[in-house]
Amino acid sequence: MITEFKMPKMGESISEATIISWTKNVGDYIEAEETLLEVATDKVDSEVPSPVSGTITEIRFQKDDVVEVGTVLALINEKAGSQKPGAGSQNVEVKKDEVVLSQKTETRNPKPATRNVDAFLSPLIISIAQKENLSLEEVQSIPGSGIDGRIQKSDVFNYLKNRKYPLQSKPITDNRQPTTFPKPKINFVEGKDRIVEMDRMRKMIADHMVYSKQTSPHVTSYLEVDVTNVVNWRNENKDTFQEKYGEKLTFTPIFIDAVAKAIQDFPMINVSVDENKIIVHNDINIGMATALPNGNLIVSVVKKANEKDMISIAKEVNQLAENARNNKLKPEDIQGSTFTISNVGTFGSLMGTPIINQPEVAILALGIIKKRPEVITTEKGDEIAIRSMMFLSLSFDHRVVDGFLGGSFLKRVGDNLEQFDTTIKI
Repeated sequence: MITEFKMPKMGESISEATIISWTKNVGDYIEAEETLLEVATDKVDSEVPSPVSGTITEIRFQKDDVVEVGTVLALINEKAGSQKPGAGSQNVEVKKDEVVLSQKTETRNPKPATRNVDAFLSPLIISIAQKENLSLEEVQSIPGSGIDGRIQKSDVFNYLKNRKYPLQSKPITDNRQPTTFPKPKINFVEGKDRIVEMDRMRKMIADHMVYSKQTSPHVTSYLEVDVTNVVNWRNENKDTFQEKYGEKLTFTPIFIDAVAKAIQDFPMINVSVDENKIIVHNDINIGMATALPNGNLIVSVVKKANEKDMISIAKEVNQLAENARNNKLKPEDIQGSTFTISNVGTFGSLMGTPIINQPEVAILALGIIKKRPEVITTEKGDEIAIRSMMFLSLSFDHRVVDGFLGGSFLKRVGDNLEQFDTTIKI
């Protein structure tokens, strides 16, 4: 019996995944539940096991192919289930061209397709087009297989394989605007300088950041807050929390709680933009940027943060951070954020100008907490006291968030931190 091995559903909103590698070749025997494929979704890598035991008779996609969920990736012959590894199996490597021809009929392209002048071109698509010397008109003529007809990397590569009558026009450039400015020359000293290839995650981060800056007009507002009460409460309770729950009590759950409460007061900061429509999200899902051991960053998500108490948030934050450091995050752990925070103070930064995590419209950076002499008002009048101070930096999308909303929301976050409830019991 032939079993179809399909791209599994990797998460609620994930429609496709990129193939990292196959662990077997055509002709190899595989046991049920043995890993057959490694795939990447956004920033998370996952191992996909074989559903049955048998011999692999066909592999339809190869490394770096982007494949939609539910697509047949390979065929496994269960009749060969009695065959043990190495017993008569052939180590046959499937050629890319053969895979394409067996999967779909070769596309004839006697004339270019109709142009879609409104086609959205991501930074990745623009980069590929520039590398392959594709014109703007030619890229816009490629049928898109993504959501709402969006052109994906696989669409461009499939077009290039069958390209016979390219359109003649000017080369495509970033922002779809012609430019005469030459690319600056990079001086490279042989024997002194060295080249480091970007890994897959760094490439994805780079593409996402460039896309965000091209999409959203960024504005950043700053606020200084007195977090002395927060610092004192944490110092008084961190040992008890460690003894009771076996975990550290960090500032992150306090920040998430303050942000979630502020979003409840200003729901229009918890939105996404879809062309001329504003999508207001009901759930408040707070993403937190976490540094990985390799230097990259990943954003894991605390779902429905406004519905959880401080203890629950603290436990979830610790679990997500631990999974991120050990590369154990699941696809759903990094999906669905509606607002992101980035604690730049962890690295000693006083403040930051964070880039919005699309498709969100705002991101909050939290600076380092430092003790400083400040003028405070007491019953005796103005006095100088040592206080724990911190800067907040809110970057927001000026298409839909104006200064009043951005400033009011930022001030509410600051108020929530300065008026922190120190009676919370651990």
